[in-house]
Amino acid sequence: MSTSRVGELGRRAGAWLARPFGPGPYRSYRVRSLVQAYFALASLVVGYQFARFVRAAEAGELPLPARPPSVEAYLPISGLMGAVDWVRQGALNPIHPAATLLLLTFLGVSLLLRRSFCSWICPVGLLSDVLARFGQRLFGRTLRPPAIIDRILRGARYLLLGFFLYAIFSMSAAALQTFIHSPYHRVADVKMLLFFERLDLVGAIVLLLLAAVSIFVHGAWCRYLCPYGALAGLLARFSPLAIRRRPERCIDCGRCDQACPARLPVSRAQRTASVECTGCLDCLATCPARGALRLGAARGALSPLALALALALIVAGGYAAGRFSGHWDNHLTDAEYVRHVRQLDQPAYRHPGAETMRKEEP
Repeated sequence: MSTSRVGELGRRAGAWLARPFGPGPYRSYRVRSLVQAYFALASLVVGYQFARFVRAAEAGELPLPARPPSVEAYLPISGLMGAVDWVRQGALNPIHPAATLLLLTFLGVSLLLRRSFCSWICPVGLLSDVLARFGQRLFGRTLRPPAIIDRILRGARYLLLGFFLYAIFSMSAAALQTFIHSPYHRVADVKMLLFFERLDLVGAIVLLLLAAVSIFVHGAWCRYLCPYGALAGLLARFSPLAIRRRPERCIDCGRCDQACPARLPVSRAQRTASVECTGCLDCLATCPARGALRLGAARGALSPLALALALALIVAGGYAAGRFSGHWDNHLTDAEYVRHVRQLDQPAYRHPGAETMRKEEP
């Protein structure tokens, strides 16, 4: 195949990816949906590999299958504790190093590219989109709580974030080290898997309620309860990117306001840089006025394809930094995992805080 033919196919593929699709206010760019699908599929593959690893550990089948370190992406609190400990100790802990590196990578995404982690990478963001579209098809629309109630509810995630930050930063350096190296934290990844595999009635009801609410209110978890999104939004305040509107090209149709899952008044501002903006670009996908909206800095614009490429480079860079520095895999041996997994019902593997409270009970 000639070089010119390959170039033509590449241009056609790029043009196809950059086009929006979907009905009415739920139009989105194809490239975002594909990026979301990729990370969702990657999460399923990692989950399957880790489940095989844990099953083998439970059976004591040495050597164990390879443990995927990227499962630690689902340990953001461990990652935050590791980051604080890293600053205090000057070295990254060997228990869950990938949790810290992935957290810093995703926060770096927010700092540079707004909260695009939430709308392009996080599988929960994809699930929220799917549930909202299901609700729209079922009932013709999704609900938007009154502004005052919405504002109060949004404060919940900042309260949760404040709780976690206070709990971590109030720990002394020695106490933080003790927790990180505790039996409970060493197998935090295993306990996370078992929580979902052995979901009790209360946990199942909570998850079903969150899913049901997300059908009626687009992104209910992300908007009102996710402390990760709250932290990402605060960092996005310093991002050079924003949704920018050219009033001379705007036709004042208001479609961007209807499409925005964060419910921002895009059509009434020349620059939209709220902590709520996730960089999903749905406002651009819906806008019928060519060039009226763009994502970019004061000068220049970032296309959907360019944003996808930037995300890929940052995530790949975080992975490469961990892999080549030797801070990606943890330092627990297969024999240690087998021993820990077989002792999970012992008091040492309960949350240290819960164990302390239990001892203080009369």
